[in-house]
Amino acid sequence: MLNIISYNVNGIRSAINKGFLSWLSISDADILCLQEVRAELDQIPVEEFDNLGYDFYLHKAQKRGYSGVGILTKKSPHQITRITGTQYLDGEGRIIRLDYGQFSVISLYLPSGTNPIRLDYKFDFMDSFQSYINQLKEHQPNLIICGDYNICHRAIDIHDPVRNINVSGFLPEERRWLDNFLKSGFIDSFRHLNPEPHNYTWWSYRSNARARNLGWRIDYVLVSEPLRSLIHRSFIADDIVHSDHCPTGISIDL
Repeated sequence: MLNIISYNVNGIRSAINKGFLSWLSISDADILCLQEVRAELDQIPVEEFDNLGYDFYLHKAQKRGYSGVGILTKKSPHQITRITGTQYLDGEGRIIRLDYGQFSVISLYLPSGTNPIRLDYKFDFMDSFQSYINQLKEHQPNLIICGDYNICHRAIDIHDPVRNINVSGFLPEERRWLDNFLKSGFIDSFRHLNPEPHNYTWWSYRSNARARNLGWRIDYVLVSEPLRSLIHRSFIADDIVHSDHCPTGISIDL
């Protein structure tokens, strides 16, 4: 049984200052996918991770202090892939993949659409990512894609679907893309086992949103259909507060 967790830390150094290492030591994570690392390798206390039994793999953005994804793992991968060969996917450090033979784990950080230029980039990125996954599935059908997708899939995944209908992250076109991505052969592991409302993974720092649970569920662990029956548990750990996001994860029989 593996515990696989996804966590946008909103800056790994900031998260560490807020107790991330203490949480990691008791998290039971076998594989922890990080997003928005926002640091160079020499700015990250890799030796502390090693002391806790984790190897750390990073894909940083070309722009210093921006974006970046990483994976902490107790399970040694057969292969590490940081470069897909597509500039849209590689330049901002938004994808890293670890292959374990019978399955692969990806840490993904989809762009946000904060303005029209970035929204166009987001859609181009999503299209390129779909093509990348379609090709990858031809030789590795068992994928676990953890990450901050920056999209709420359905009305149940956002605290105010009416007011946010024209806001990036809940645009109909974004939600349609995620719907089609799931239909291409993935399941939303949290919703697979948890149909209840008011479960979110991100809250604005404004308006006391977290205390009031005015959140968005934009972080997912998506699992290939062939692995559906192997999922024993899926969860959101909304009591973990090193970031404006919280961890979400699965226990899976791999």
